[in-house]
Amino acid sequence: MNYLKIVFILSLLPLFAHADLQVQEITLKNGMRVLVKEDHRSPVVVSMVWYRAGSLDEVNGKTGVAHLLEHMMFKGTKTTKPGEYSEIVAAAGGRENAFTGADYTAYFQRLEKSKLPVSMKMESDRMQNLVITKEEFKKEIQVVMEERRWRTDDKPKAQVNELFNSLIFRAHPYGRPIVGWMSDLENMTHEDALEWYKMWYSPSNAILVVGGDVDAKEVFAEAKKYFGNIPAFEIAKRKPQIEPKQNGSRRAILKAPSKLPYIQMGYPTPTLGKDGIKNKKEAFALEVLVGILSGTSSSRLNQNLVRNTSRAISVGAGYSMLSRGGQGSFEMYATPSETISVVDLEKYLKLELKNIVDNGVTDAELKRVITSVIAGEVYQKDSVYGAVMQIGQLETMGYSHKIVDDYIDNIKQVTSIEIQAVIKKYFHDDALTIVTLDPQPLDKNKISKGKPHAH
Repeated sequence: MNYLKIVFILSLLPLFAHADLQVQEITLKNGMRVLVKEDHRSPVVVSMVWYRAGSLDEVNGKTGVAHLLEHMMFKGTKTTKPGEYSEIVAAAGGRENAFTGADYTAYFQRLEKSKLPVSMKMESDRMQNLVITKEEFKKEIQVVMEERRWRTDDKPKAQVNELFNSLIFRAHPYGRPIVGWMSDLENMTHEDALEWYKMWYSPSNAILVVGGDVDAKEVFAEAKKYFGNIPAFEIAKRKPQIEPKQNGSRRAILKAPSKLPYIQMGYPTPTLGKDGIKNKKEAFALEVLVGILSGTSSSRLNQNLVRNTSRAISVGAGYSMLSRGGQGSFEMYATPSETISVVDLEKYLKLELKNIVDNGVTDAELKRVITSVIAGEVYQKDSVYGAVMQIGQLETMGYSHKIVDDYIDNIKQVTSIEIQAVIKKYFHDDALTIVTLDPQPLDKNKISKGKPHAH
């Protein structure tokens, strides 16, 4: 299982590649939505169940419970033993896994098309019959803590990112790590996991997305059979969570064993409204700006800071265009070369932004971004999983999957003036958050605290 923070940057734009593939949808009587995208090129089906419940919905003292519950979903039901779910899917010749994000938790299977009922039967079973024992919980919470050590505590850049998020989002839940704070994990109980399950895992809070060599009417019939009679329960009302305006720069230094320093800096920025219209021009301008700055060997940051001047060893940018929580950020990050300090590198990163404000971007750069998006579309159309993933992400975050219909056209309409305008409006020092890594001596004899995990 994995936890992840979804950030929509140019390298992920191919997820918007399925506008020409019709999606059919029904809503079951218990409120569960079912979306199907037929693709008959190969006898494969991908099935995903998405729950609108992620770290966004957690409270202080119980961070990481969404991800922990994801692990417990593989630990048995009233009719299956711990681990049996994975064994059944494997016996059917399939593959399965799950992941937790800030905005959702999702479970998926990739199977030969005739095996889809196997997936539906298992998902419907654990949606209503999950068993969380003290014994299995004690085992799995240790696995989750090991995962945290492996992904964050052992990796300086991950620690920088965690600190950065906690600074740029002081009040909003996006400031908390998806895997949870270690102290919360150490004090978590099986009752906390059960409470989360009973609070959010209702069919009315879930979306089933199926794609592949299937007939939509048959999928709907199977969905009604397996999920239709699961009782729904009332979901807790979510209160608006709005990050207060930042009125001054926020800076922090992280000391950790590392060969080189590192810098991560960013600014709060608007996300695309759920109607696909609010903040539309600004969101797409920021989206294109990511492509101008980062993502390819010919992007500005790579050309100007790595290839031409050797001021940085690596550099990149990211922007969270979409979010269920309504908060976004635009970030830049870099590892300086040995002769450059992080203080100077910060100046160079800001100069790249200033250069765009002063001189704009070229038509050639805009065309490069468009070409990259279109090329990504061609490749991504070959992925059933990618299409199902796209639909699930968008719908669970509160967007319609249909917003992809005009995605490329919106990218094409972005102008240099609009990009200059968003930099002027949002990228100023009073809104800056910056974390730098102060490298400490490496201990060659140190043993890694954590280890990777696959359920």
